[in-house]
Amino acid sequence: MESKYHYSPDRKMASLIADDYRLIQVMTRFGIHVGFGDMTVSEVCQAQGVDCGTFLTVVNFIVDGYTHADMAGTISIGSLLQYLKQSHTYFLDYLLPSIRRKLLDGIKTDTGEVSFLILKFFDEYVTKVRIHMEYEDQTVFRYIESLMENIELPNFNIHTYSDYHEEVSSSLHELKSIIIKYGPVDADVNLLNDVLYDIYRCEEELESHCLIEDELLVPAIVSLERKTAAKGGDR
Repeated sequence: MESKYHYSPDRKMASLIADDYRLIQVMTRFGIHVGFGDMTVSEVCQAQGVDCGTFLTVVNFIVDGYTHADMAGTISIGSLLQYLKQSHTYFLDYLLPSIRRKLLDGIKTDTGEVSFLILKFFDEYVTKVRIHMEYEDQTVFRYIESLMENIELPNFNIHTYSDYHEEVSSSLHELKSIIIKYGPVDADVNLLNDVLYDIYRCEEELESHCLIEDELLVPAIVSLERKTAAKGGDR
């Protein structure tokens, strides 16, 4: 019987990358390394200690742009948390610093107010993203790990943090507009265009990241909260 999802466990792992290069980052964040030959998704996940159901749920969500109601049972919350933590590391320690270096090199020939404001806007944006992701790492994810141990923490639930996601995406859109409209005329064109390309890619990846948190993580945690509350009521 043909799977109703885009990718299934018996697909060749290499075909995922051939179909959609974005899935390279998904594999990396799940801890999957290349060199898997003609192995299937299921075989690679088993060999590399990755929860296959969670991996395919994220992959199919990114590719199809939506989820299915019966996917909830295939998610390992622990595996999804690990994926999200690695995503935070990628954004904060690699992609955003890389964009800043290119941005600084691209506008270094101009010391005017526009260059200063562009860099200042970017730094303020990164600070907001860092504060939000560190809050998730230190508060939200720890709360979820407590729930996984059947410990319900008072005065907190999973819906209290997701409203910030729209601001994360909209700020990058504003930065793109500033560079396109007001970028220094004597800047390094190739570097500045490279920065714009990276910002577009970062915006897409952040949007996908936030959607995974909102559409996959939050429903799974809501269900876990109910189960934990029910167990507490039984005691």
